[in-house]
Amino acid sequence: MVQGPLLPVVVVPTEERPHESLGWPRTQVSEGMTRSDCGRPLRVGLFLTPMENQASGTTTRWRDVLAMAKRAEAVGFDSLWLPDHLIVQWGWEGSEPEGVWEGFSLLAALAAVTERVELGTLVACTGFRNPALLAKMADTIDEISGGRVVLGIGAGWHEPEFRAFGYPFDHRVSRFDEAVTIIHGLLKQGQMTFNGRYYQVRDCELRPRGPRQQGPPVLIGGSGPRMLGLAARYADIWNRDFDVWNPGVTLYSEEDLRAWKLRIDAACVQQGRDPATLSRTAGVLVDMPIAPRREGWNALAGSPEEVAEGLRGYARAGFTHVQIWLEPSTLEGVEAFAEVLELLDHD
Repeated sequence: MVQGPLLPVVVVPTEERPHESLGWPRTQVSEGMTRSDCGRPLRVGLFLTPMENQASGTTTRWRDVLAMAKRAEAVGFDSLWLPDHLIVQWGWEGSEPEGVWEGFSLLAALAAVTERVELGTLVACTGFRNPALLAKMADTIDEISGGRVVLGIGAGWHEPEFRAFGYPFDHRVSRFDEAVTIIHGLLKQGQMTFNGRYYQVRDCELRPRGPRQQGPPVLIGGSGPRMLGLAARYADIWNRDFDVWNPGVTLYSEEDLRAWKLRIDAACVQQGRDPATLSRTAGVLVDMPIAPRREGWNALAGSPEEVAEGLRGYARAGFTHVQIWLEPSTLEGVEAFAEVLELLDHD
C-alpha cells in the first residue's frame, strides 16, 4: 500500500511538453522544409538494439550505436529510443543469455552527440534504480541534450535479469506505484517527501534543474488495468508495447488500435483526467524487404508504400508517435526505411 500524499495529474504547459503532442516546432527534414510543411501524420522514432545477438554471433558496440543514431537523425527520424535491460534470456530451446549495454549510460552519450532528435528510454525499469536518483539522472541528461529527453518508465517484466542482478521481483506494480509517485513529484514539483513501504525520500530536492521547469516528460508503458491507471494519473505519454494486443480482434489492426484508445480513455476518465491531455505512442515491429522476416513476431512488412500505409493506421487510431524496431537493425535497415519516411512526409 502506498503511504504518503497522493499527487494530482499535472498537465504540462505546451512549451514544456514533448514535440509530438505538445505543439513544439517541427524539426527540419531538409533546408527550408519542415515536417509540418510535408504533412507527416505522426512522429516516427527508431528503437536501437545495443546488445549481443546470439543468432549472428555479434555484439553491438558504441561505434555501431553512434553510426545508427547519426544516420537515423540525418534521414529524418524524429526520435531515438533505448531499451533498459541488463540481460535477456529469450527462453528458446538452446538459447543463451544475451547481454545489453546499460541504457542510461548510452542515453547520456547520445544526448551529447545528437542535435535535434528526441531521446527516450523504452522503457526504464524502476526496479533497477532508486526512483529519486532516476529522476535526477533524467533531469541531468535532459540538460546535456538541451531538453530532448523523454523518460519512459515501467515496472519491468523479465525475471531472469532481476534474479541475476539481485533485484526483488515481487510486488512489481506496487513498487512501481511508489517509484512513479516519487519520480513524478520530483520532476514536476522539484522536491518531495514520501514515506512508502518500498521507497522513502525526505526533503529531497532536485538541484540544479535542467532546461525544463517540470523536467522531461514522463512516458509510462503498460497494458494491465493498474498500469493503465497509473499512466492516466501520472504520465504525459502512454506507450503500447511492441507485442501486446486486444483479444478477439485482428492483431495490430485498426480495430485493435482503436480498442487501445478506448481502454486508455476509460482509465483517464476514471482518474478524472481529460483523455485528450495524454499522448499515445506505440512500439511497432517493421521488417524491411532487404532481410528475412522475423518468424512469429507479427511484424509490419511489405513494400515501403505498404509499411507507410500501416503506420498511417496508427495515426488514424489516435497515436501521435511510433517507435520502430527494424529488421534489419542496421545502417542498411535505416537507409531502407528512409523511403517510408519520405512517403509519410508527402501525405
